Amino acid sequence: MKEYSFKINGKQYDVTVESVEGKNAQVVVNGAAYSVEIEKGAAEAPAAAPAPAAAPAQAAPAQAAAAPAAPKAAPAGPGTKVESPLPGVVIEVSVKEGQAVKQGQKVAVLEAMKMENEIAATVDGTVTAIHVNKGDSVLEGAPIVTIA
Repeated sequence: MKEYSFKINGKQYDVTVESVEGKNAQVVVNGAAYSVEIEKGAAEAPAAAPAPAAAPAQAAPAQAAAAPAAPKAAPAGPGTKVESPLPGVVIEVSVKEGQAVKQGQKVAVLEAMKMENEIAATVDGTVTAIHVNKGDSVLEGAPIVTIA
């Protein structure tokens, strides 16, 4: 187990790398557990692998906590995922599972670079899964909701 402490844009992040298996790492960021997929450096020896697992926390605060979407994702089956257009923090989830939505309707609000960005439904349908909660940090391309 490796422990790291990062200060990003004035905010403290304490990261503990619990385990690394192949390209997957189990990390704890400020007390919250995440499963992280390592994109670069995963082929290195196991002793060197924990450093890349913590690397996302160095790049941006949103990247340190990007993985929560995977554990929180409900099995959605077929549908269209509405994805985050940029990294940020979810400050509002405007829909509930089972709710009918129209294309262009607000499904969430994302704060990025001190600006609020409304995330809109890309298709008409019914919300079959909500992949984030208020306060979650997400990366660009992370699923917000699934609409079928």
